[in-house]
Amino acid sequence: MFNIANQPHEPSWYAATAHEHPPYAALEGALEADVCVIGAGLTGISAALNLAERGLSVVVLEASKVGWGASGRNGGQMIAGYACGIDTFSGKLSESEIQQVWRMGQETIEIIRHRVEKHAIDCDLSFGYLHAGNKPRDEGELLAGRDAAARRFGYDRLTWVPKAEMGRYVQSDRYIGGLHDPDSGHLHPLNYTLGLARAARDAGVRIFENSFVTRLEQPAAGKHRASTAHGQVSAKFVVLACNAYLGKLAPATARKIMPVGTYVIATEPLGETRGNALMPADAAICDSRFVLDYFRMSPDRRLLWGGKVSYSTMQPPNLAQAMRRDMLKTFPQLDDVKIDYAWGGFCDITMNRAPHFGRLAPTVYFAQGFSGHGVNTTGLAGQLIAEAIAGQASRFDIFAKLEHRDFPGGAMLRMPALVLAMAWFRLRDWL
Repeated sequence: MFNIANQPHEPSWYAATAHEHPPYAALEGALEADVCVIGAGLTGISAALNLAERGLSVVVLEASKVGWGASGRNGGQMIAGYACGIDTFSGKLSESEIQQVWRMGQETIEIIRHRVEKHAIDCDLSFGYLHAGNKPRDEGELLAGRDAAARRFGYDRLTWVPKAEMGRYVQSDRYIGGLHDPDSGHLHPLNYTLGLARAARDAGVRIFENSFVTRLEQPAAGKHRASTAHGQVSAKFVVLACNAYLGKLAPATARKIMPVGTYVIATEPLGETRGNALMPADAAICDSRFVLDYFRMSPDRRLLWGGKVSYSTMQPPNLAQAMRRDMLKTFPQLDDVKIDYAWGGFCDITMNRAPHFGRLAPTVYFAQGFSGHGVNTTGLAGQLIAEAIAGQASRFDIFAKLEHRDFPGGAMLRMPALVLAMAWFRLRDWL
């Protein structure tokens, strides 16, 4: 379905502004390690770094390049919590466990802050996030979320921005107001991933690029073997950090996620005066529709505009122009602005939009289904997997309690069914 082996980074503003980084060799020959991590995106590198800091020997196998997938080409927005509502965890978890899940959702931001400071990762980390309402009905829902966060979880830092004050954040008449979170924010995702990989390498992790895993087996008791075209790794533990590209390594687990295409454009530089006037607070912004737009300003004062979510896995034709038309609905004043970059990629979603953490076997761990919140939730996944492998599985097992259903329709019909569902949600957004 996807060609994921031996691929360069997707041409994007992120790739064009990536810091100098050393290439990692492809795997040649046989190696042994305590843990073999498959996938060098944010989940895999985070897990590897956490494991190495605990004294375990770790090998990471990446089919293409570090940060090649969604980790290196997403919208760069880090939003505390999860893509699902907290009530998604009700029924399977106790109230005390739900409280813990909430706190871990806030911890995802602190993990990034700590990693950036500890390892001096230059990734344009910036704080401030606005959830903008499109319709009058959205105000009640956003205010209810603010009040529930304060009442149930003691989080009182969310503030309502009325329409008359939205100009402090965005110069557009499209929104009825918004909910501001000073603790969430945005960053350069590829530079963050490359910085984590550097930190992992310095901690002793052996990283191999262009090393597509063709087979995973357990030929001997207590040891797993991951094979590539030119080598193999034997390890007591395996971490599957493949997300949308899990494929044949774990078919039963792959059926619980769906690849979703999402796309980003970067305008030409707007200049300091125009860029600062467009988004004065330099906050990341998402709107409140199901088929949402998300955008932010880059350090060189380009507008990074994302959206066009697609379940068909087919990139929209004339991507740059299609995205530009969407951008102008919010910012008609940018009609004279050119588009310098346009790119896309796939994240993975679950049926309930909650992250899916679990074990395929007692010594094979996986984390997937971040559903658009992967920039920060992947850091939590890596930390919890490392805790569990080190013998402290209580936090990991809270997430493992949550049941995840297969997407209906099987291999042939689930994509057409989701395309029809997306059409319904687009209609609902429009109405």
